[in-house]
Amino acid sequence: MASPDAEPTEPERWRDLDMLLTRPGNLVAASFDPNPTLRDLLGSVVEVLVVGAGGLGCELLKDLALSGFKKLHVIDMDTIDVSNLNRQFLFRVQDVGKSKAEVAAKRVMERVSGVNIVPHFCRIEDKELEFYSQFHIIVLGLDSIEARSYINSVACGFLEYDSNDNPIPETAKPMVDGGTEGFKGHARVIIPGTTPCFECNIWLFPPQVKFPLCTLAETPRTAAHCIEYAHLIKWDEVHPGKPFDADDAEHMQWIYSEALKRAELFGISGVTYSLTQGVVKNIIPAIASTNAIISAACALEAFKLVSGCSKSVSNYLTYNGLEGTHIKVTEFVRDKDCLVCGPGTRIELDPSSTLSEFIKLLEEHPALRMSKASVTHEGNNLYMQSPEVLEQMTRSNLSIPMFELLKGVPCTTVHATGMTENNGKKVSSLRKLRVAFKGVEGADSKMDTTEEST
Repeated sequence: MASPDAEPTEPERWRDLDMLLTRPGNLVAASFDPNPTLRDLLGSVVEVLVVGAGGLGCELLKDLALSGFKKLHVIDMDTIDVSNLNRQFLFRVQDVGKSKAEVAAKRVMERVSGVNIVPHFCRIEDKELEFYSQFHIIVLGLDSIEARSYINSVACGFLEYDSNDNPIPETAKPMVDGGTEGFKGHARVIIPGTTPCFECNIWLFPPQVKFPLCTLAETPRTAAHCIEYAHLIKWDEVHPGKPFDADDAEHMQWIYSEALKRAELFGISGVTYSLTQGVVKNIIPAIASTNAIISAACALEAFKLVSGCSKSVSNYLTYNGLEGTHIKVTEFVRDKDCLVCGPGTRIELDPSSTLSEFIKLLEEHPALRMSKASVTHEGNNLYMQSPEVLEQMTRSNLSIPMFELLKGVPCTTVHATGMTENNGKKVSSLRKLRVAFKGVEGADSKMDTTEEST
């Protein structure tokens, strides 16, 4: 009799997956063809991107690798902190200070034979659109609304529409988004053009708690008040004109030190570095068991979407483990006028309008208000604000008419990346724009929304 601690043999490891992939059923996709070779096909062809390698991201990498996905990428800009070790189970004390993505990838590959995980230790904004285009599905394990919004806009940017404004299913890049908050969590399926995207349901996220400035400046009563005083008031006094970067360790340490001084002055206790991070970055304490449950739901949905072995959830699953266990699925409705997953903001231009004039128009457009825009078309950089070398290489395009840069096509789609305002904060955003040229034969003159012209 085999030892209960013995490693499972290869057939035993994949027994349950093979059961799902080799049997027909009433809930399978129309295109699903039960076949014993599907698992090998899943591992050799499908490429999956996991965004985030924190508490939820660690669980996702493990679950996806054990679900037959063998071509994985993971992207995360953070390094491991000692406070992560209580719930981010892939990390050890000796890993503190190292890249989360790199360590997580290494640990999973050590435990699951045959899987290949490529880590990316960088910001999600640092990657070009071509990087994201290679993946069949994107799975999110993030704790930031801004990061979710950015990845959502990237994925929705790949969706194409026909001349009747109907989405073309083959161009949709599905996403599975997971999130946890204490004993609560969610897993949702986003199929651009079919289900609501992140922006369609942005109202699901409650606004961040804000403290009156008069309380922060005159009568602080809690540790959070002291931290926000250092963050919102003291930083600008000492560093005028220098933006605060919550992901810069030196900046965060400065806020922590100033908050300590403020707390001592008013006899307030409880200011810690981890609390400082939590208040400034609006981080909610995570619980390992919640991460595990939500990750399992996300991995299952990713598996169903790619294989077609069962119907995916429609389309928002919530979990509450605060008092017992409560799981509910809600089917939200897509906003057909969504600026992100819709056909794209339509802009009409004169054939003589230059790229420089187009970028200026993006700043003034009431639905966009995008500053410092970089513009791409079919993977080609028309103008890039940064890095400096790309700005210099594309600067000459600013004086060239858009009609010429877009190769004389009467109506086409371009992508713009720049800064927009979200809940009073400037955030990096990507927008899909449908450009039509006035007076050019073949241009789509049908304007469904009010647009600016130049």
